[in-house]
Amino acid sequence: MSTIDRFLGLVVAALALSLAGGCAVLGPVSSSEVAATTGPTTSRSDPWERFNRAVFGFNEVVDVAVVKPAAQVYRDVVPRIVRTGINNVFGNLGDLWSAANLVLQLKPQPALEMGMRVATNTVFGLGGLLDVAEEMGLERRSYEDFGQTLGRWGLSTGPYLVLPILGPSTVRDGTARIVDNRYSPGRIALREQRDRNTALGLQALSARVGLLNASRVLDDIALDKYVFVRDAYLARRRSQIYDGEPPEDDEPAAPASPTK
Repeated sequence: MSTIDRFLGLVVAALALSLAGGCAVLGPVSSSEVAATTGPTTSRSDPWERFNRAVFGFNEVVDVAVVKPAAQVYRDVVPRIVRTGINNVFGNLGDLWSAANLVLQLKPQPALEMGMRVATNTVFGLGGLLDVAEEMGLERRSYEDFGQTLGRWGLSTGPYLVLPILGPSTVRDGTARIVDNRYSPGRIALREQRDRNTALGLQALSARVGLLNASRVLDDIALDKYVFVRDAYLARRRSQIYDGEPPEDDEPAAPASPTK
C-alpha cells in the first residue's frame, strides 16, 4: 500500500472526530458548550439505541486507535500559526455555506452579514487565510447546514442515529449531509477527488485537535458517555434551529416557518 493510500485511509478514519464532542462534523465545540447543552431525552428520540450503541462503540475504538493519536501528532508537529491559517480557510468556506443556508432559511440580514464576512476574508485575508473580518467586527455566526435549513422549514428530526465514522446525527440531519457534501464550497472548488480527500483529512484533524480538551472532560465526567453525547447533540441541534431560544416544552418541535 502506498503512502498516499495509507493517508487516504486515515482521512476516512479521521471523520470519527465528530463523536468526541457530540457535535456536527464541522467545527469544534468547547467543553463548556457541551456541558451547557445537555438535557433530558425521551426514549422516543432514540428507538434504535441498541444499534446506535454498537456503532458508537465502533467509532470510539477508531477514535482512540487512529484519530486522536493522529490529531495529537498534527498538533505537536504543525506550527500553531499554520494550523490557525488552515482553520481560517476552512472557516471561510463554512461561512459561505452558512450564508447560502441562511438565504434558504429566509434570514436576509444574517445572510448578508455572513456574505460580507466571506467577501472580506477572501479579498483582504488572502483567500481566507487571515480572519480580517473578525478584526473589523464581522464576527462569525454559528455554522448553518442544510439539516438546520430543513428544521427551520418544519421537517422533524426523526429518530436519533449514530453513523459509522461520522458519529451523532438524526434521520433528517444524516440525509441532509448528502446535500452538504455535494454542494459545499470546498467540494465544488476542488475538482480532483484526491485533493478533496486531502482537504477533508486536514479539516477533520484540525477539528479533532480542537476537541482534545473537550473529549478529556467528557471522559472524566460522563457516567454513560453514549447518553451524554446523545443528549448534548440533540439539545445543541435544537438550540441551533431555534437560534438559541428553543421553546420550553418536553418534546422538540420544529418551528412552523422561518421568522428571521
